[in-house]
Amino acid sequence: MKIGVVGTGIMGGHIARRLAAAGFEVTGWNRTPAKLAPLHGVRAGDDLVQTLATSDVVIVMLSTGPVVDGLLFSGGERAPVAALRAGSTLIVMSSIPVASAKAQALALAERGVHYIDAPVSGGEPGARDGTLAIMAGAALDSFERVAPVFAPLGQATLLGPVGSGQLAKLANQIIVGGTLVAIAEALTLVTQGGADAAAVRRAWMGGFADSKVLRVLGERMVNGNFEPGSPAAYQLKDMRTAAALAAENGLALAQLNGVIKRFEALERSGEIERDVSIVVREVERTARKPSEVRT
Repeated sequence: MKIGVVGTGIMGGHIARRLAAAGFEVTGWNRTPAKLAPLHGVRAGDDLVQTLATSDVVIVMLSTGPVVDGLLFSGGERAPVAALRAGSTLIVMSSIPVASAKAQALALAERGVHYIDAPVSGGEPGARDGTLAIMAGAALDSFERVAPVFAPLGQATLLGPVGSGQLAKLANQIIVGGTLVAIAEALTLVTQGGADAAAVRRAWMGGFADSKVLRVLGERMVNGNFEPGSPAAYQLKDMRTAAALAAENGLALAQLNGVIKRFEALERSGEIERDVSIVVREVERTARKPSEVRT
C-alpha cells in the first residue's frame, strides 16, 4: 500500500516516519521541502499532484480547513484532488469544520474516492509515540480498508458518518481548553501560596485531577517550556470553530466562551504562536490584584 502524507510539520512528520517504519511505502509532500529532510525512510515528493496520483491512501495534516480547501480542492476540474485515483482514500487528519469535511467527501464521492475525516488528539508526543486518539467519520467499509494504516499511529475509533470525527474533535478541544485554564489557575494559586508547584503537580497524578493535559502540558507550565509542540493558535482556531458550531445549533457554551477570551488575550499579546501551555502566563497576569500589577 502506497501512502502519501501531505503536510509534514510537527504532527505530519511523525506520522510519515511511523508509517515508513511500519513498512509502508511513504511519500511526503510539504510546501517547505526542508521539513522532509529529517524523515528517515520517507521519500520526498517533488510535486503535490504526482504524490496524490501515485498513492493508494493520502493522509492530510495541514493547519486549517481553509488551507486544506485552498491547497487540495480549489481549481474546479483542475483541483489537485482530481489526480486521486478511483478506489483510493483521502484521510483528512487536520482539524477542520464539520461542514468542510462533508463538502469534501461529497466532492470526492463523485470521483469514486473514499473519504475519512480523522482528526487526532494527543499532540506531538502522541504522534511521535503512536498513541494518538484518532476520531474517525466515514462509511464502515472505508474505515476498515485503512485500519492497517491507523494501527501504527494510535487508537482509531469509527464514530459515525463523515463529519463525526470533526464533531468529536471540536468537543475534545472544549475539554482540553477548559482543563488547560483550570490547571493554569491551580498552579498559579499553588505558586502564590508558596508551595513547590512541581511537587504539587506530581502529587495530583493518580487522583481525580490527573489527566494527560496535567502530565504533559502541566509540566510545560511548571518548567516554563513554551516552545510549540502544539501552538496555542491551533487551540484557539478549534475553539472558535466549536463555538460557531454550537451557535448554529442554538447553544451558548459559557465555559468555552470564557476560555476563548483567555486565548484571544494571548493573540493580542503576540504569544499565540507559542505552545498551548502559554495560557498559564495569561492566567498569572489576570490573577494578580490590581495593586500587584506592574505598570
